[in-house]
Amino acid sequence: MKDAFGAPRSLLVLGGTSEIGLATARRLIARRTRTVWLAGRPSPALAAAADSLRALGADVRTVPFDALDTESHEERLGKIFTEGDIDLVLLAFGVLGDQARDESDPVAAVRVAQTNYIGAVSAGLVCAGALQAQGHGSLVVLSSVAGERARRADFIYGSSKAGLDAFAQGLGDALHGTGAHVMVVRPGFVRSKMTAGRAEAPLATTPEAVASAIELGLRRRSETVWVPGALRMVMAAVRHVPRPLFRRLPV
Repeated sequence: MKDAFGAPRSLLVLGGTSEIGLATARRLIARRTRTVWLAGRPSPALAAAADSLRALGADVRTVPFDALDTESHEERLGKIFTEGDIDLVLLAFGVLGDQARDESDPVAAVRVAQTNYIGAVSAGLVCAGALQAQGHGSLVVLSSVAGERARRADFIYGSSKAGLDAFAQGLGDALHGTGAHVMVVRPGFVRSKMTAGRAEAPLATTPEAVASAIELGLRRRSETVWVPGALRMVMAAVRHVPRPLFRRLPV
């Protein structure tokens, strides 16, 4: 297979300015990846991201992509696959929102849900269909431990990730045996521009650590990856904490 052992020749990053997406791209370019597509809203940041990867020796192309413009997904993403096989698709877009504001602003809350869930369902199905048609490739979906159990502090964001996680798991089952593969990645708190200014949670990680875990997961053909790995056991316990007690926890 072209994408065997987690060393894809071609990569499509949905969310082309994502710090995790770019860290993953850098790591894979250092191994074997030569063609990279960065899909995102046209901006100086997207152009700079492309230039930074070109400096590493990759053939980098950008494509306009808006998670909220679901009617354009099939045409714009489908066109990428007509240019040649894509070995790895990394679904890395998403927004945190502002819980305090969004609770009193349903329009803003819906935007979080539309971006993180509806946009991901649309883009994920388009790319999954293309991977299935070509007979190989992986779809890596960036979920979050926030989707494991709703917390008072971020239940709007968490609920959108819970929906995304369930969707990705089901999609992986649907693609089983087709040659295409889905891997769900569940990071904890990631130190990045997106989380700047927020209180850091225990077991915080970095975009580079998530990228390393993604590469290892691909080599192992994993279906679920936790970052850091200790979160698997932590969340297994958290899921079973009685709600009256859970409400009192500083989470």
